[in-house]
Amino acid sequence: MPTSPSVTATGPASAAPGTVLQILFSVAFVHLLNDCVQAVLPSIYPLLKEQFALSFTQVGLITLTFQCTASLLQPWIGLYTDKRPIPFLLPAGMCVTLAGVALLAVAGTFPMLLLAAGMIGIGSSTFHPEASRVARLASGGRFGFAQSLFQVGGNLGSAFGPLLAAAIIVGRGQGRIAWFMLFILVAVIVLVGVSRWYGSHLKTITRKAAAHAGPALPRATVIRALAVLAMLVFSKYVYMASLSSYYTFYLIEKFHVPVGTAQLYLFVFLAAVAAGTFAGGPIGDRIGRKRVIWVSILGAAPFTLALPYADLFWTGVLSVVIGLVMSSAFSAIVVFAQELVPGKVGMIAGIFFGLMFGVSGIGAAAMGHLADVSGIETVYRLASFLPLLGILAAFLPKIEARR
Repeated sequence: MPTSPSVTATGPASAAPGTVLQILFSVAFVHLLNDCVQAVLPSIYPLLKEQFALSFTQVGLITLTFQCTASLLQPWIGLYTDKRPIPFLLPAGMCVTLAGVALLAVAGTFPMLLLAAGMIGIGSSTFHPEASRVARLASGGRFGFAQSLFQVGGNLGSAFGPLLAAAIIVGRGQGRIAWFMLFILVAVIVLVGVSRWYGSHLKTITRKAAAHAGPALPRATVIRALAVLAMLVFSKYVYMASLSSYYTFYLIEKFHVPVGTAQLYLFVFLAAVAAGTFAGGPIGDRIGRKRVIWVSILGAAPFTLALPYADLFWTGVLSVVIGLVMSSAFSAIVVFAQELVPGKVGMIAGIFFGLMFGVSGIGAAAMGHLADVSGIETVYRLASFLPLLGILAAFLPKIEARR
């Protein structure tokens, strides 16, 4: 098959422009700020529940409102901007988040809380697909590295959010939420600069990106591969939801450790997730994304299956290994899907980021109900089988060989 004139024998990465690190670090930094503010919302549920006399059902409705606006809108925004790029949608969407945080700080009724959560979700739904596109455009062909750097910013933000909420808000009142408006204002300022770069480079980089796209696969093959990737995201994030949402409860119930010790174990696990996320993309650039996907999902199965039967020390060790291995998959999955469907970078990013939000929310709720009915240890025994779905990676096409 003839090679595109703009692609050398060494592949698209060598022909692509150099990686724009300033832009990559900018979108990763804003991802940190954005996800930090998102993580504040569930962290202050006890405060809101007490102040507004909310039921657990109403708390669940706040989460549902955020998750729906954050997940369902993303693919449609990505699809629209694939056809009609809007560089200044990035700071504009972050301004919606800013308004949502401001409303959350002054809300006096439950409907206002729902509106604030919805606005924060809308801001997230505009940020993720567009910022993922910018990361790819600025990658210089190092797509996995760029996606990992972008994603690890979000992971760090999710880890720091609860800590900052405890330091700034808890015990000091709802009005202290307004301090997080400063985070979003910084994000808006950074995104104005990113959107200017995006607008000025859009046409040139889009032409080069089209030249680097590999040959189209049959429609049936693409649909099957996307379905496999969706199942892998399901297995990964339902299991990860069991760790991130209930790990402290599991440690306290099974090993009778104090709350502070359980939180320390959770922080170490989240740090391992961040490290694994960053490593997955560059490794995928070097050895192939299908191999990373295969190893990161199915390769975690021996450790997840052993976790429910380990003592406290080995539980900590196994959770770190699981975090490192499983978290390396998502960047590789997103880039793999974008290469399956050339020209639909925003739509694919929206689908998979939206799927991540949706699956995590539904998985956490389902496992919470299972924990109420059968106990938290049952959750971990059943969830331990989910990584076995990684065997489905065998059905992914070898698109690296086709480029």
